[in-house]
Amino acid sequence: MTSPRLRIRAIELYERPVQFTKPFRFGAVTVEAAPQAFVRALVEVEGVGEDWGGTAEMMMPKWFDKNPARSPAETVDGLRRSLHTARDAYLADDRLDSAFGHHAAAYGAQVQACRAVGLPDLTAAYGPALIDKAVLDGLLRALGTDFFTGMAANVAGLDARLTQDLAGFDVDGFLGGLTPLGAVAIRHTVGLLDEPEDLRGLLARERLSRFKIKLGGDVAADLERLKAIARVLDTAAEGYRATLDGNEQYPDAAALAGLMEAMERDPALAVFRQHLLYVEQPIARERALGEPLGCLAKRIPLIIDESDDGYDAFPRAREVGYRGVSSKSCKGLYKALLNRARCAAWGAPHFISAEDLTCQAGLAVQQDTALVALLGIGHAERNGHQYGKGFDGAPEAGDFLAAHPGFYTGEGGTVRLATAGGSLPTATLAVPGFASAAQPAWDRLDRLQEPEHQAS
Repeated sequence: MTSPRLRIRAIELYERPVQFTKPFRFGAVTVEAAPQAFVRALVEVEGVGEDWGGTAEMMMPKWFDKNPARSPAETVDGLRRSLHTARDAYLADDRLDSAFGHHAAAYGAQVQACRAVGLPDLTAAYGPALIDKAVLDGLLRALGTDFFTGMAANVAGLDARLTQDLAGFDVDGFLGGLTPLGAVAIRHTVGLLDEPEDLRGLLARERLSRFKIKLGGDVAADLERLKAIARVLDTAAEGYRATLDGNEQYPDAAALAGLMEAMERDPALAVFRQHLLYVEQPIARERALGEPLGCLAKRIPLIIDESDDGYDAFPRAREVGYRGVSSKSCKGLYKALLNRARCAAWGAPHFISAEDLTCQAGLAVQQDTALVALLGIGHAERNGHQYGKGFDGAPEAGDFLAAHPGFYTGEGGTVRLATAGGSLPTATLAVPGFASAAQPAWDRLDRLQEPEHQAS
């Protein structure tokens, strides 16, 4: 299939501060505020014309880069550097290429440039991940088509050039065979500082049935906390399902096996254990793919998240016993699609999950929800609405509320995700462009800062 070719004429980088409504603790870090990055790209589509596309993602400290020698501010600076470096790579020439072709041409140079200044590959991927979304948005707008229709026709030109294990796989047929979901259930995050009993009041107000629970890495403490959470879910969330997120806090498979064994022995966790779907990235990325999971892989499906830092990560994880990988727009939508293709090629028990890095109201959460729906994942972690304040007075809030009925609510005077029903509708995202009929107030955003700290 021939995909439209385009030139990238301009890339603009912005940011906006986001103050959280409550502290969010994951792994070893507690976050109370962080900037959100915005990217705008002007594309010229051959034989069609020009259009602007946009996207947004949080710049969360100490997630992409957990080097203990770097401060939270320094890790955010690394993300800014990734964006600046990626912009230079994508604008290095004005050739005509498919949207994915531009990504493939810039990706290797981006990774090498970031490695040269000491940035991890996960940080390196952040800049291209955002630029790719903005370029795709511009392409879809120029063509006057929506994300679901456009991806079914592979307008991005996705192929297997970066995933040699998929050589010979029918990418066009795979994309054309995907059936987007009409709604995506919200998987509610329970952070390490969130009180288990607070879930009871939440469940009285919202029809939630999926939960993601953060682990701290201490078996005894995690066990007691899980029992407190299970007491609430077992009595107040009929038919619930849960996942656990280790955020790299367990040193090795043996340590995690200790937690799983303790859970299996404890009668207070019997029901919870039956409702547990998988454990996400329990082991630090430096060791996660270096040794087989052994018997642990038979106890519970394990997936990678932070270890998913390149196109070869999922096959490597599979070799040592992992069954799944996460989709996150901030890690790259093309990688998520190709990892989903791998699941189709490999068959059961391999799967892809949908996780969140506090996608805020607007472009970020809409585009990620559309991607999740296209991938056919029935539920997605959604936490930006509980740690953030919705649009928090952003001037574009009313435009998004009017453009996407049912996705947002204005009750209480703040435009925010409509979470009471426990799921997000996707029909409202099937609009020309990448899942949004409204735009940020670009002239009210700050230009993306230059990194203040020298990477090393």
